[in-house]
Amino acid sequence: MAFDGITTACLAQELNLTLADSHISKITQTEKDELLLLIKLPSSSGGGTVRLILSADPSLPLCYLTQQSKPAPLTAPAFCMLLRKHLQGGRILSVSQPGLERIIRIAAEHRNELGDLCRYTLLIELMGKHSNIIFLDEQDVIIDSIRRVSQMISSVREVLPGRPYFVPDTQSKTDPYSETQQGFEQKLAGAGCDPASFIVRTYTGLSRVMAEELCARAALSQDASAAALAPAEGQRLFTALSGLLDDAASGRFAPVIYYHGREQEAAPLSPAEFSAVPLSIYQGAPFRSFETISALIETYYAQKNEQTRIRQKSSDLRHIVQTILERDIHKYDLQQKQLKDTEKRDKYRIWGELITAYAYSIPEGASKAELDNWYTGEKVLVPLDPALTASENARRYFDRYTKLKRTSEALVSLTSEVQAEIEHLRSIQTSLDLATDEADLAEIREELQQTGLIRSHALPSDKERERFKKAPAGGRKGSRRTEPGKPLHYLTSDGYDVYVGKNNTQNDHLTFHFAGPQDIWFHANDMPGSHVILCTRGEKFEDVPARAFEEAAALAAYYSSGRDQKKVEIDYLERRNVKKPGGSRPGFVVYYTNYSILASTDISSLTLVP
Repeated sequence: MAFDGITTACLAQELNLTLADSHISKITQTEKDELLLLIKLPSSSGGGTVRLILSADPSLPLCYLTQQSKPAPLTAPAFCMLLRKHLQGGRILSVSQPGLERIIRIAAEHRNELGDLCRYTLLIELMGKHSNIIFLDEQDVIIDSIRRVSQMISSVREVLPGRPYFVPDTQSKTDPYSETQQGFEQKLAGAGCDPASFIVRTYTGLSRVMAEELCARAALSQDASAAALAPAEGQRLFTALSGLLDDAASGRFAPVIYYHGREQEAAPLSPAEFSAVPLSIYQGAPFRSFETISALIETYYAQKNEQTRIRQKSSDLRHIVQTILERDIHKYDLQQKQLKDTEKRDKYRIWGELITAYAYSIPEGASKAELDNWYTGEKVLVPLDPALTASENARRYFDRYTKLKRTSEALVSLTSEVQAEIEHLRSIQTSLDLATDEADLAEIREELQQTGLIRSHALPSDKERERFKKAPAGGRKGSRRTEPGKPLHYLTSDGYDVYVGKNNTQNDHLTFHFAGPQDIWFHANDMPGSHVILCTRGEKFEDVPARAFEEAAALAAYYSSGRDQKKVEIDYLERRNVKKPGGSRPGFVVYYTNYSILASTDISSLTLVP
């Protein structure tokens, strides 16, 4: 959810409670459109310092409190110097929000060069591409802004020094706080859309998610027309809206992040949505509650940024793997068609044998001959080339048979190689889905280079590797070494350690270097997935609790390409019986005796060890 009016209201209340009567100790402009304010809290609230991030980035406008610092440029920009002159050392009076707008006003006072007490307003507009940080005087006249907007950029409002500040009403929306039930019903009757769209288009500060939440609270169908709602339904929708506004005005907030997937805290879940109030439309989804909206914002965008960053960094690998996979699948289909064509080779051999046996009865210049097939006891019509003798026709069919036989033998080998490469590429796709950091991506890239799937531009030799490993920390200027990725570590309900490889390199290490002979090895049957090791702590196979087997199998199911299924067939056996053929690709193993279990992909009973 982008910043809507409800989230902004929650944030404004939090900032007002935390920052009122505090002093601005330091101001830095960490980015082109971002400010960091170091604020000293009053002794009445326990003292200490906090940092306030104000970002007018058009793609991601943000405002929240944090304890994290950011490096400042060596030379402060002009806007930062202006704020330092008028605000640094000043006292924050209050933090407010006008109506339900996505605007936060920070009122502050500071003495000028003559010792007179002056009041200023630092204002941040959280409005997507129109976001801005604006500095106002006592009369709400613009002193300056982090992004100046001239008449050539916007015909609606200039944001320039000396211009009066106002909130543009470009969409003619209504402040929901000023709405009456009669006005609501009149607007609803004239709406030509669904109820959620009506809420978004009519009132300021309400996002699409919040509008859908109001419809859910009013028990309305999303497919219904707003104008066709019954009076009782319109009443319920207005009641839901009024209740939400009362909660915002009274400060009844409960910040929460909702996640994709099922309720299973052990899995690294992907954040789906955040809200300043609980959302019934996400009922049943995994969630995490926060005491403050600032902690929520910092956590949510940190997780989203990490996922986006890893996704972006892996995009080139995904494209390469997908391209090679599509090429191999096309090649495999062609080879299968060619292999099917070679199945008629025995027909040519039989025709050659029949022509040789009955050559005495075939007249010269004949274009065909009906001969007895001693293999089936039936007659067969054999085409002939009239320009050739019977023996030459037989030789032609024998040559064709020999060629198709050689082709078949070569294709059997080639198709098995291509099929193995397809399976390997699909396992790499699964590894890319499981990658959580740059070390995982580095291992996948190196695997692709070592197997020849991508070119190796700067892969060091073994001797260089050893020299690099022995080099002292800090090493040569400009050198950087990526730490190896680590497998996931879980604890079962019975306290057994379970390890999950996130790519083929980690799978090989787990299975053949980390696991003991008596440990239990798990893998999804006939599909790409992680190698999972259940450490038995030296116990015999039959002494390990059944629940530990089930939970380890669930991990193998969840960390496989079948994770979206409810049940996945999992093979498991003692690690001593898992073998790796010489020269095989990373992650490839063979085993001949195993047990099988139909495992759930629910891993909520396991604990992920940091």
